[in-house]
Amino acid sequence: METTVRWVEDDECWSALWRSANGTPPPAEVVAVDDRLTADAALRLAMAGKAMLWRGDFHGANQLLNALDRRLDRGDARRAVTDFHAHRQRQARRARILGMVLVPLDPGHTVPLRRAPDVRQACLDAYGEAADPAVVSLRELRGVTSAYEWRRTGVAVRALGARIHPHYGVFAPVRDEYVDLVADAPLPSTRLAFDIGTGSGVLAAVLARRGVASIVATDDDPRALACARENLDRLGYGDRVELLRTDLYPPGRAPLVVCNPPWLPAKPRSPLDHAVYDPGGRVLRAVLDRMAKHLTADGEGWLVISDLAERLALRAPGELRAAFDSAGLRVLDRIDTLPRHPRAHDAEDPLHAARAGEITSLWRLAPN
Repeated sequence: METTVRWVEDDECWSALWRSANGTPPPAEVVAVDDRLTADAALRLAMAGKAMLWRGDFHGANQLLNALDRRLDRGDARRAVTDFHAHRQRQARRARILGMVLVPLDPGHTVPLRRAPDVRQACLDAYGEAADPAVVSLRELRGVTSAYEWRRTGVAVRALGARIHPHYGVFAPVRDEYVDLVADAPLPSTRLAFDIGTGSGVLAAVLARRGVASIVATDDDPRALACARENLDRLGYGDRVELLRTDLYPPGRAPLVVCNPPWLPAKPRSPLDHAVYDPGGRVLRAVLDRMAKHLTADGEGWLVISDLAERLALRAPGELRAAFDSAGLRVLDRIDTLPRHPRAHDAEDPLHAARAGEITSLWRLAPN
């Protein structure tokens, strides 16, 4: 159901549709502002829960958002946080405040502000067709336009020798060391494979490139399936990959099941977060608990997962192996790799600090 935002401007009441691909609720109160607004005054409004609909020069809106970001940086630097959950709460508060700078969108996704960029195609990819005026968070609009550039230029994947083009809201394989694991592990069969939670289709493409004759790739997100279809067709593997919208597994059994589930058992806050965060580890448990029923007697299940959850104390040591045992699976092998991203040592960011020693593993599993 579409929602609207309302505000008073020039002594008249106005309203427009609220746009948010991330599911952010509309602000309760909106005031119209322009280039005369100072960053300090904007921060006070945002912290009071008042969103600001920008009516000045578009570059002025960008400068205001950057100024708010710097002020929040200074405030966060005075209050170091080392607990992961506290860090996420602070990040959510920060996103809420920065999301209070709004810009208008005319029908067709044009921004009716001076010196505004052309965001029509980016918004069309994220929001679909638009026939009515709308209002969007400038912070989200930046994300939408950045995502469009990723889709347009693509992400280089070494194991494919090609680029994957992620759609808005679909996880991009920017860290491709986990892809290398799937590219290098010994195949138990080249007859059939299931790719569970295919996302951009990158792992299905790798399996096809390795000679797997038939692949069934699943996802429950229509955006992901459309993205995977486009990528697989572009790479020339579309005829070997069946895409199926379903919750995890397709019907039947296969000699190979591959899954790269969300790595962190924490609550997602946006659609894209579902690729990273898995509340209570429910998706991981479901993948493992149902894996043996979808493997042939001599088949293998490849679980690709990082030890980041253990490093952040979100999953207890030994809990993963206990989950294998509970699901009736035994470990054939474990293949590890170190991340290629820069080793971060930011003590004020628990996630970056934990990544300093992160290990990503491909667990080769078989039914007992």
